[in-house]
Amino acid sequence: MANNYERMIQLVTEFFDVKNDPEQLDVDEAVIAHLHELHPATLSEVATEDGPIVWILVIPTLHRVMERFISGGISEKGLVDETPVGVAYDAIYLCSASVLPEYRHKGLAKKTTIEAINAIRDDNPVKSLFYWPFSEEGRKLAEAVAAAAELPLFERG
Repeated sequence: MANNYERMIQLVTEFFDVKNDPEQLDVDEAVIAHLHELHPATLSEVATEDGPIVWILVIPTLHRVMERFISGGISEKGLVDETPVGVAYDAIYLCSASVLPEYRHKGLAKKTTIEAINAIRDDNPVKSLFYWPFSEEGRKLAEAVAAAAELPLFERG
């Protein structure tokens, strides 16, 4: 049986299939380093003694970048590339939430996402959230997170 890390990699690879979709962000070591430059809370993990069970990716950015993304004018990679380091971010992209099947529907993704948003809000004047729906579960999570954070939610069409 694969360990949790291997299972999470397989889950993300199968669900998002970023290698075959140039619109999506392919998270590698260079991207991870850049995301940490934007804010340390961009990547969050919940783990047990067996390894990760939840991975959350949220990306702080600017409203003007958000508007270009939700209108389809730029890709996820473009969103990251166009987000400057060291400015006051006013929008957060709810990029992805991955949870091992046996840990779903326990509130872990919502809790972890809200914690990441709050950490970013501690340092930035965030006024909105946005997302790109890949599943009904993702839509529900984005809506629940936006309601809990009391922020408007915008969707890429």
